Amino acid sequence: MHDNEQIPPRTTTAPPFAEVLERALARRSLLVGAGAAALIAALGRRGGAQDDTDGFPGTSAGGLSFRELRAPLGRDHAVAEGYRAEVLVAWGDAVTGAARRFDPLAQTAAAQEQQFGFGNDFLAFFPLPAGSANSAHGLLFVNHEYTERGLMFPPEQRARDGAELSEIELAAHGCTVLEIRAVDGVWRTVPDSPYNRRLPSNRTLFELRGPAAGHPRLATSADKDGRTALGTLNNCAGGRTPWGTALSGEENVHKYFDGEPAGTEAANHRRMGMGSPQFRFHRHHARFRLADEPNEPNRFGWVVEIDPYDPASTPRKRTALGRFCHEGAETVLNQDGHLVVYMGDDSRGEYIYRFVSAAVVDTANRAANEHLLDEGRLDVARFHDDGTLEWLPLVHGSGPLTEAAGFASQADVLIETRRAADLVGATPMDRPEDLEASPTTGRVYVALTNNSRRGVEGGPAVDAANPRAKNRLGHVLELVPPEKGGQPDHGGQRYRWNVFLLGGDPVRAEHGARYGGAISDEGWLTCPDNLAFDPKGRLWVATDGHEDTSGRADGLWATDAEGPDRARTRRFYAAPTGAELCGPCFTPDGTTLFVAVQHPGEGSSFESPTTRWPDFDPKLPPRPAVVAIRRDDGGPIGG
Repeated sequence: MHDNEQIPPRTTTAPPFAEVLERALARRSLLVGAGAAALIAALGRRGGAQDDTDGFPGTSAGGLSFRELRAPLGRDHAVAEGYRAEVLVAWGDAVTGAARRFDPLAQTAAAQEQQFGFGNDFLAFFPLPAGSANSAHGLLFVNHEYTERGLMFPPEQRARDGAELSEIELAAHGCTVLEIRAVDGVWRTVPDSPYNRRLPSNRTLFELRGPAAGHPRLATSADKDGRTALGTLNNCAGGRTPWGTALSGEENVHKYFDGEPAGTEAANHRRMGMGSPQFRFHRHHARFRLADEPNEPNRFGWVVEIDPYDPASTPRKRTALGRFCHEGAETVLNQDGHLVVYMGDDSRGEYIYRFVSAAVVDTANRAANEHLLDEGRLDVARFHDDGTLEWLPLVHGSGPLTEAAGFASQADVLIETRRAADLVGATPMDRPEDLEASPTTGRVYVALTNNSRRGVEGGPAVDAANPRAKNRLGHVLELVPPEKGGQPDHGGQRYRWNVFLLGGDPVRAEHGARYGGAISDEGWLTCPDNLAFDPKGRLWVATDGHEDTSGRADGLWATDAEGPDRARTRRFYAAPTGAELCGPCFTPDGTTLFVAVQHPGEGSSFESPTTRWPDFDPKLPPRPAVVAIRRDDGGPIGG
């Protein structure tokens, strides 16, 4: 989930979020809810007991009681005192009974198709039996975002650069489902489970569903009907549905396609950033060359849905949720029974989206929800400096989204979601990544990782919701839905919003950091990426870029979302050098926290890595892995 250096051209007339936020901060009427006074007062400087070298030892109003982690950047991971962090599964480990033992010097595509993939990112836990709240036995869904040749293969194999190398990498993409069980407090995978499943991107067929399915712009020489796509690419954060399926967002899909955008899809491809691939698949697969298959990119950039409970089920791409660089697909069952999906477009200057289902969720009949995500309304957010947010519908025939503007149908609006959002006047944001709704208040939190081009020539201007120029440190917003019948209405058209925190070191004035109160030297963070709530409603923030901006390890921080300790972050877990932390996920009872450690040792090589985490075996390269964290006494994570 790294920063996208390429900024596709946009034509939106809306002021950028940073400009809106700056005006809103000046008004001071922007910040609402519990803890607002503390944030307005900018009590972000460390002081008093919080300068204690033991970190943040006290108990918060929300019950966070762990002693804050003090961990310098190192080769190993680390977790707060009183907790243990154990590797559950790592790249190359067996998934199916047909998997052979991992050998990094003799990798094949056939082997990788049965082994745990690379670049583990989003995690979702599904209890067994289905529908229960079992927190000791379940299915773990994992997606695999991208591969890194320099860390995966020895130099002699990289030098050959043959078709087999690309096939292995494609097999290492995709998704994994694993049955897992905690025995005597230790989590283990269940070998030979009938649920265990790999969905490698070189083999797995995905059904295209929704308004864009079957459209001529999705048809290729291999699929003339435009209804079946091979594989899924760059899967980042996601979500889970009330009926027990996993959602996974296809993010930086432009990095897979080579060629100069041309022909009828040229403007569409440019708006998605096509043409400068990071991967080399185009050398061996014609479908990754724009000149050979100009419609192939239109089959990626969607949210996919996978049923972990049915190993024979066909995974689907839900086109009604729009096409862009998806980061996350967090769901909320609204008070009126409709499903709401919150999504971010993880590129600098892109937008925040919401989908509201046309039908209501049937909580008594799982099968009745099979295609609920195929019909509904897609909206995009516009932030105002008076602290309100307006959801703008992306519906064919409304406003500028007409045939005169090149949208002949709703399918065109969805295929070119970014351009549609430009035209209606959405607010450009600082890399909107994960969005998560609080289980206790219904408020929605947005991780805005960074945007070094904010306020500089060629980039969006500073505005209220993106208040810093050259924003390298990131921030978190809070969206407040209106109430209906005393409950949050996630289908409402106008929300309130405020700044929850501005990342950075509060001692350094040039950072402009804002927290809810004094924090320790370990408590400040930068580049918020993935978010999660525990069952008690405390917010957990994972970072991607903290190592680059602070010289300290990326990892996981926790904070209360309400009360006097709102927005006062404290460090809980540190990843090994080169890694970002992804996918924090709790069991229903909150006693286990799963996290994904992605690309440990990034920036180094297979033959000379900066870490050999998690094995520390001289014969093995660093391996992305999923970690299970538990308290020594078995109590809830965080206290």
